[in-house]
Amino acid sequence: MVLPGPLLKLTRVTRRYDSPSQSAALTVLNDVSLEVAAGESLAIVGPSGSGKSTLLQIIGTLDRPTRGTVALNGQDLGTLDDQQLAAVRNRQIGFVFQSHYLLPQCTVLENVLVPTLAGPKAAARDGAGKRAERLLKRVGLGERTSHRPGELSGGERQRVAVVRALINQPQLLLADEPTGSLDQSSARDLGQLLLDLNREEGVTLIVVTHAPELARRMARVLELKEGRLVPPPTGA
Repeated sequence: MVLPGPLLKLTRVTRRYDSPSQSAALTVLNDVSLEVAAGESLAIVGPSGSGKSTLLQIIGTLDRPTRGTVALNGQDLGTLDDQQLAAVRNRQIGFVFQSHYLLPQCTVLENVLVPTLAGPKAAARDGAGKRAERLLKRVGLGERTSHRPGELSGGERQRVAVVRALINQPQLLLADEPTGSLDQSSARDLGQLLLDLNREEGVTLIVVTHAPELARRMARVLELKEGRLVPPPTGA
């Protein structure tokens, strides 16, 4: 159930890394605040090393902020232990990365169903197979369910990764440079697919990208600059 208010809320999030080789700690994120509504699409842009992936990892509970709070659907994620955060990642958040991370020995269908194995048995069995087949058909891979990743193109592998991210019906889909390893045509197709699924599945979409074309297709664009989120320059 989605509660009233923003689906995702970051309040004054700072991420600082201590390093023995540096005289001072490295601050990657500095007082970042952000609200994202349910069903919204958002692109986060910025130069390499600006902290975009760090921000996405904190949103996705793969990392914890040094200071500040992250709330998903009204729940302060900082109050949860590692096991509880793993459950949040599995049930409420989907991830798509630049590398697909598909298991080479498994078929397309088996790869898609991997996230369902971590949940309760009833949830894993309740319609997951049919949902996987429906989504694979939706992304044009209905005839490829028994193929292995090595038999697919780069664009097809990324589409499998997108379906895998959506199999547990997450509220939030996080995509970190999802088109970075694709050719221009495949990147354009994948970007459109993400937006179509954002609308059709009602999933909130946050994309970190270097690709201006992909960023412009999102409903909102923010730039991470000197550790802070700001509107991008006009015309960017």
